[in-house]
Amino acid sequence: MIRVLFVCHGNICRSPMAEFVMKELVRRAGLQAQIQVASAATSTEEIGNPVYPPAREKLRQHGIGCQGKRAVQLRRADYDRYDYLIGMDRWNMRNMLRIVGRDPEGKLRPLLPDREVADPWYTGDFDATWNDVLEGCQALLDELRRSGRV
Repeated sequence: MIRVLFVCHGNICRSPMAEFVMKELVRRAGLQAQIQVASAATSTEEIGNPVYPPAREKLRQHGIGCQGKRAVQLRRADYDRYDYLIGMDRWNMRNMLRIVGRDPEGKLRPLLPDREVADPWYTGDFDATWNDVLEGCQALLDELRRSGRV
């Protein structure tokens, strides 16, 4: 079983979008028994809150639900629980490392290697975030397949 944790600042926009997009891609590929996906926050600001309504709506527009998701915080123990801890931007990456302490196994990585995932909290542009998340999740799934682990 491969375990993937997507991480952003509040766990109400980008990381839950990535979580549910990836779950849908995994479902379509028939790999639910091989890949487990979740998401978390680096901050405590939104803990317990549901997915932000515009993010929820963007997922719904693409036929993806996120019912029941509540923001949770990344914990040090998550480093051992997950194979991939994937941040949305450089601040997430820095805070993820602060929380888990160190990354001896190279599990921490950005979703997009060449740029940050657009943050709709500041821009209001959920289309740009959708496109970034979809691109990154598809690339991750392709990588997992090429690795022979799924």
